[in-house]
Amino acid sequence: MTHPIPIRRVRGRPPLLDAALNAAARGWHVHPLRPGSKASALHGEHACPHTGECAGGHVKWEQRATTDPDRIRAAWSAGAFNVGIATGPSGLVVVDLDVPKQNGKGSSDAPDGATTFSALCERAGVPWPTTYTVRTPSGGMHLYFQAPPGVRLPCTAKTVAPNVDTRAWGGNIVAAGSVTTAGAYEVTDSASVAVLPAWLLHRLRPTPTQAPTPAPVLIPGGATRRAAVALEREAARVRKAPEGQRHDLLLKRTIAIGRFVVWGEIARDVVEEAFGAAGEAAGLPAAECRATIRDALAYSARTCRARETA
Repeated sequence: MTHPIPIRRVRGRPPLLDAALNAAARGWHVHPLRPGSKASALHGEHACPHTGECAGGHVKWEQRATTDPDRIRAAWSAGAFNVGIATGPSGLVVVDLDVPKQNGKGSSDAPDGATTFSALCERAGVPWPTTYTVRTPSGGMHLYFQAPPGVRLPCTAKTVAPNVDTRAWGGNIVAAGSVTTAGAYEVTDSASVAVLPAWLLHRLRPTPTQAPTPAPVLIPGGATRRAAVALEREAARVRKAPEGQRHDLLLKRTIAIGRFVVWGEIARDVVEEAFGAAGEAAGLPAAECRATIRDALAYSARTCRARETA
């Protein structure tokens, strides 16, 4: 049975500041999470004030995460923030072994992440790796590994195996010492961070693909020429939208094309598909694209003037 290993404390210093400084001392880039939560305490793209670090455009939490002790002290002096680690900039791949959620009868038939991961190790012919390990409040585990040099690995969710996720570039992990309403994140093995096992790297490495050329918007024959040309033009503008302007541009350009849907010059599903692909190509999540496009077309339907007076 593993037991929690206390985080090194400095007398008189707040424990969460200790946790942040201890993580940064390992070379891990940290950022504040909301007190008692796993959510970032930093502003998002929609609420960006475009001042300070964001004067030239919104800077994401992954880019703002830091190892600078002075910046960390300044941030954590403002509140009892939990500690997030940006895994990509920290050179980490963290394997998140989840405990399956209980079903209505109070139990689950699915194996937990630790059992599944143990089976994967056995199949690969290697022992369970000895590495820095954190126990989560739910009873799961975070196994920390060094990312291989020169390889930019993405995050995964249950693609390695059931209840086994990984956090790398674009990912965040809650650091030991953080506390949520469910409990504390505690170190159970303070070993050095091991190199990512070769068998796991093989599973996580993206398949090399040639960068795709954006496909032209295919307009069914029922669309008028002016609607088709306008949709092609506006979708291209959204595809090229710079960070910090993507959501706003998707909303406005879809509203602009919405009048053609109202006038019956182009089908709604064609517009939704074209702008959805353009928004995702610009880097917006698919769910955000769908919601934004839906709102934009609803606004067009409410406000568009009749064709003969437009």
